[in-house]
This record gives sequence, structure tokens and C-alpha cells, in this order.
Amino acid sequence: MDSLPLLLEPQQLRAELGREDLLIIDLSKPETYQQGHIPGAINVDPARLLNGGAPIPNKLPSQAQLAQLFSGLGLTANTQVVVYDDQMGPWAGRMIWTLDIVGHQKSTFLNGQLNAWIAAGGELETTPNLPTETDFNADLNLDLVADLDYILNHLDSSDRVIWDARSPQEYSGEKRINADKAGHIPGAQHLEWTDILISSDDLRLKPLAEIRSQLQQRGISDDKEVITHCQTHRRSGLTYLVAKALGYPRIRCYDGSWFEWGNHPSTPVETGNQ
Repeated sequence: MDSLPLLLEPQQLRAELGREDLLIIDLSKPETYQQGHIPGAINVDPARLLNGGAPIPNKLPSQAQLAQLFSGLGLTANTQVVVYDDQMGPWAGRMIWTLDIVGHQKSTFLNGQLNAWIAAGGELETTPNLPTETDFNADLNLDLVADLDYILNHLDSSDRVIWDARSPQEYSGEKRINADKAGHIPGAQHLEWTDILISSDDLRLKPLAEIRSQLQQRGISDDKEVITHCQTHRRSGLTYLVAKALGYPRIRCYDGSWFEWGNHPSTPVETGNQ
């Protein structure tokens, strides 16, 4: 069967329900899933997209953890994955990044999440769904990851740009969350992740041409390698997804994010606005 586009509208998904190769992943809270989910969707705890280990629990899971996750979900090379969450898209974006890391390209982001599905007249079910397990081999492509040393070694590179997806207050240093230091990575450009959504009531992405213009105004252009991060690489899951949808050829995610950078004793920090 044909692969679905990276960005999928609810009406498109309705036409695909029932295809044998379809795996719909719901990254919502269990209570949200129980209240109603897209027919056939499997609920996955988004914490499984994190390593969970000290000292930086928000980093990419190990190869063994990812093999266990995707085997448990019944993933095969032919599986068409559709992902959504109940947090405006960040977890769904991080799942797409994780699938890209294990080499699974047949993944799709439901534009607007469950809200858009309901608004489009999509039906819901409350019966939980369980996958049929497979034996998935998770070979990792770490070219999609930037670690602390990579960023430090390339801070002065004109060929790379850091996209800080946190709030303006976190970026400027006015607000500090679970970190010893406040501010941003030197040279990082700021565009808050919610600024790529239509509104808080309409959780669909803005038109891609509009987002591209927003990014280019900040020097986040497709001729550079883009490294995106937030506090724990949740919010920047959505910014990765958007950069991929825009066709940016070189994207990495700093999975340690500010939780690592802001607590490291020797990382440089800038404060203030752009």
C-alpha cells in the first residue's frame, strides 16, 4: 500500500481506517484515551520515548529500550504509523523523530491532533486496543541527534543554527526551570513552538510557507544544519517535525536540551532577547 504523507488531515485518515498495515499511536494520558480515541488506536505512554536514566532522563532511549518498544507495538518495515497526542503535538513529533532514528520512514503526524479529528466529525471509540507483537530490530541513526559535545564543538560554525523552542522568558533568562543556569545557548535563535500552530483553539500547523518565513526571519534556514531543543526535548519534538515537513535536509535534536545544558558546570550561557 502507498505511504501516507508526513502531515495528514483528519479527512484523509478517515479514508484509511481499516487498512491492514495501519498502526495508530495515541500518546495521550490514559484517562484521555479511555474517554475516547480514534478507532484502532493503541495508547502508548510517552515516557517510553525517554531513556529514564540518570543524570539526564530525557535523552533518547537505548537501542534495547527502542527494540522493546517497537516490537511491543508490532512494528514492521511495512507498517504505516499515524501518531497523535493530547499536548498539541510535541510528543507526536518526538515519536516521529524516534521512528526516523530507528529507520522507519512510514510515519505520519495527524495535523491538529484529536481535536481536529473530532471537529471533522471523526468517530471515537472507548474500547482499548492491543497490538500484536513483532521482533523489531532497532538500528539507530544517531546523525539525527546532537549531544552536548557536538554543540560545544560547533558553537562558532556558520553552517549550523540552534532553534530554541522554549518560551521567550526561558530563552531570555527571566525564567529558570529545573536548571542551575538561565538563558540560552550562545547564538541560539528563538521561535517558540506554539508560534507554529494556528491558535490555542485550532491546533493545526500554520501553512508551511508561513512557518518557513517565520524561520527565515530568524536565520533558521534550510541551507544550514538545524539543531532544535527545548527543556527536555518534548516541545522540540514538534519543531523537528515541522523542519522535516519543510524539507530541511539536515536536522538534529539536542535531546539533553536545557535540562542538561543549564545544569552542566562549564557550558556557556547567554541571556537577553534577540
